[in-house]
Amino acid sequence: MSTPDDATDRAHELAVLRDADERARRYIAGIGTRPVYPDATAIAGLDAFREQLPEEGHGAESTIDLLDRVGSAAAVETNGHRYYGFVIGATLPVAAAADRLALAWDNSASSATGSPALAAIEAVAGEWMLDILDLPRESAVGFSTSAASGTVVALAAARRTVLARAGWDLDQRGLHQAPQVRVVASELTHVVVKKALRVLGFGLDSVTFASTDDLGRIDPERLPEIDARTILILQAGEVNTGEFDPFDRIMDAGGDAAGWVHVDGAFGLWARATAHRELTAGVDRADSWTVDGHKWLNTPYDSAAVIVRDREALVHAMHAGAEYSAATADDQMNRTLEFSRRARGVTIWAALRGLGRRGVAAQIERSVALARQAADGLRASGYTVLNRPVLNQVLVRAESPAATARILAAAQASGRTWFGGTVWRGEPAFRISVSSWRTGPEDIADLVALLRELREE
Repeated sequence: MSTPDDATDRAHELAVLRDADERARRYIAGIGTRPVYPDATAIAGLDAFREQLPEEGHGAESTIDLLDRVGSAAAVETNGHRYYGFVIGATLPVAAAADRLALAWDNSASSATGSPALAAIEAVAGEWMLDILDLPRESAVGFSTSAASGTVVALAAARRTVLARAGWDLDQRGLHQAPQVRVVASELTHVVVKKALRVLGFGLDSVTFASTDDLGRIDPERLPEIDARTILILQAGEVNTGEFDPFDRIMDAGGDAAGWVHVDGAFGLWARATAHRELTAGVDRADSWTVDGHKWLNTPYDSAAVIVRDREALVHAMHAGAEYSAATADDQMNRTLEFSRRARGVTIWAALRGLGRRGVAAQIERSVALARQAADGLRASGYTVLNRPVLNQVLVRAESPAATARILAAAQASGRTWFGGTVWRGEPAFRISVSSWRTGPEDIADLVALLRELREE
């Protein structure tokens, strides 16, 4: 039975949560009415957070009020329909709601001992990921913070496996005097792959970067030499063009000889769940894959997966059992970097259950159609579209580098949209990524109209 103080504390806790939830609902209701990117006044207002650490706490109500009043005004509306930067999706209501409930549980998602509920849900989410992406069903799925951390996990498992086949026990002997493990990756490989390689001690000077064609795909005819001590890294969705390495041709041209093949599929791997799956032909011949949920599946941030065909290879590389915490091969602490972790797979489970197979396909195919609408409109407005586009990326350039830079800055400052700049083949461009479930044809029409106006100024 609760004591009076218990009841008072519980009532206060619920009141604070109701206040925060009401503020969150107001923010969601206001999507589309605020500038997509905060203005200078809102950003200057962030100085309100620069307080000294208080000796006496200000209390929950004051803290949440400051967070909403100042923080919400300076937040970027990535959870909207007019943001096209960095392949960022909005958050599906079912995924956001599931995250709220899992947060209320506050369970450790490291093992079934920490939470039978979370372990069961993430196990199902992993099975569904293999199903919808049509990857080898014997694979192990670890739910990671991002494709970046998942890449560290996958490449750690890859190196350990390649060395074990060469007779080297990495766990006991370490890397000193170990046989050399080579890495072959695209010259356009994503920065998170390079970061993972650096973190794992692969000097970039020791990486062989494969030549690419005009579309940004590895050219199988110019594939570097590959052998059993090579880790080959391929891409499903080049970050600028959205293009896919020709997996079957690469594997046939020598990729099959690699000791391990990894695919960076942060957003592009989702094409496998759609009518565009021909872009991924042969991707299932790899040994590991990384994919984000918080991009095209439109889950909240901190939601991704690393998938490894050989589950023992993953579990042995990530093993985290301790005397006080028995663990099994099914426990997420043995599939990811974290011992203490939140249940990232719950939002993926919720999104997949809420949408279903057809809903996921429709959501992604709709984005592809909208990207092509944007490309057609921009071409008609005098821009050069540098990619086909095959997916949700539109790579654009104006008539000169100076014009491209001017238009990009004006669009970012307009409040009507936001997208980022990039460099393609040595010259500036900007990149429009259509990823949000909220974006519709009218949003694309407004984007094209804005860029037409800016070009004509």
